Amino acid sequence: MRLENIFGGIVMGKLVKNITSILEDFSKWYTDVVIKAELIDYSTVRGCNILRPYGYAIWENIVSILDKEFKNLGVENVSMPIFIPESLLQKEKEHIKGFAPEVAWVTLGGNEELSEKLCVRPTSEVLFCSHFQKIVNSWRDLPKLYNQWCSVVRWEKTSRPFLRSVEFHWQEGHTIHENSQEAKNFTLKILNLYKDFFENILCIPVILGQKTESEKFAGAEITYTVECIMKDGKALQSATSHYFGNNFSKAFDIKFSNKNNKEELVHQTSWGLSTRVIASIIMTHGDDDGLVLPPDIAPIQVIIIPINLKNKLVIEKSHEIFNIIKNKLKLRCIIDESEQTPGWKFANYEMKGVPIRIEIGPRDIENNQCVLVRRDNHEKIICKFENLSENIEKLILDIKNNMYKTAQKNQENKTKIFESEKDFENFKGFIKMPFCEDSECEDNIKQKYAFTTRCIPFDEKIENNYICPICGKKAKNYVYFAKAY
Repeated sequence: MRLENIFGGIVMGKLVKNITSILEDFSKWYTDVVIKAELIDYSTVRGCNILRPYGYAIWENIVSILDKEFKNLGVENVSMPIFIPESLLQKEKEHIKGFAPEVAWVTLGGNEELSEKLCVRPTSEVLFCSHFQKIVNSWRDLPKLYNQWCSVVRWEKTSRPFLRSVEFHWQEGHTIHENSQEAKNFTLKILNLYKDFFENILCIPVILGQKTESEKFAGAEITYTVECIMKDGKALQSATSHYFGNNFSKAFDIKFSNKNNKEELVHQTSWGLSTRVIASIIMTHGDDDGLVLPPDIAPIQVIIIPINLKNKLVIEKSHEIFNIIKNKLKLRCIIDESEQTPGWKFANYEMKGVPIRIEIGPRDIENNQCVLVRRDNHEKIICKFENLSENIEKLILDIKNNMYKTAQKNQENKTKIFESEKDFENFKGFIKMPFCEDSECEDNIKQKYAFTTRCIPFDEKIENNYICPICGKKAKNYVYFAKAY
């Protein structure tokens, strides 16, 4: 398959330009990678970006993997309206209070003023609640496990590609259950599904935990989070799972008749992951040559580059290898037969983060071999044609393991136990500290040092005599702090 048939064609005649070094300017490096790897383009509407074919292909692969995992848990996909009437949004006061500054409103339909303002959905809790109230009557109707893949709108004052934008793609799961224990269990089941996805598919180590009271989702009783550390030492909240209890079911009167024929309120969950996950991939694995993509979500897993396009044997062997990789190994593979120079192609596919590059030239044909190049560490491997399949399969696993270990080492180097307040001034990364969980103390740290609580980690119990080193009150738990995106 020729390159021109993939991702809208190749831009001919331009060289791959250098990108800003990570050490020189991390923020500029990130923007360079997003634009030059052709993931995103800016649109004419502030904060609304265009997901280009290569960037959207990464998202499609993420969607495909997660959607299958959700369905294995019994989750069904639905599609809710994009508009929410103001009266419906106002039903859960705490929820709307949390989103009010970011809501975009529609007030005109054509040339006529609407009788009621319509909110462009920032999230869909109230839509799901309104629907659940209509369709649930008995315990036999439960649980309802729903999810939707869609875009939402939040009127952000500042925006950055993937990290924060006015419109973005995501999935939002909403479930209702007979009792609190079942709902809580499902909330944690989804949280652990996200953990497995990040660690086994995206090769990103994570910290799991519960948000503090001031950082939890508006309207939730408990918010659980997946936290990652980036190469610059900033944290990124990459997925969340919420237990709502009865907060929404009270507001929306979502009741069912239990097995004793008595009315009860349902117990509810909500959970989500967005295109922000692509930012976590870029900033966890990327380097000065551009993207480094985990093999499972890379749009192109193997790129074949014939070194001499006029050599018939080279082209024939390239297509033979392509058929083996695509049909036998079931990997996403293309051949670049464009007129660009081999050096340009090498740099271009390194920029795009393609995990494995195969180089084939006339001498390789003579020696019955090709050259395999790993994107994660640039290692070159001479491979006999007869060993190609097993070597590529092994290489995919080695790349994933190495990417995870490299990211894990970065997390370890950027995590420390609190020693003094100077840590907040000098350290870039996670700071784990015995903490009182007092909102005033939390706000003080945020205002003074721009460090926020990321989560209360699971299974890290604190001694009874520990105190909060900031305010001197009794510490309730260890808490992770970091500057965050």
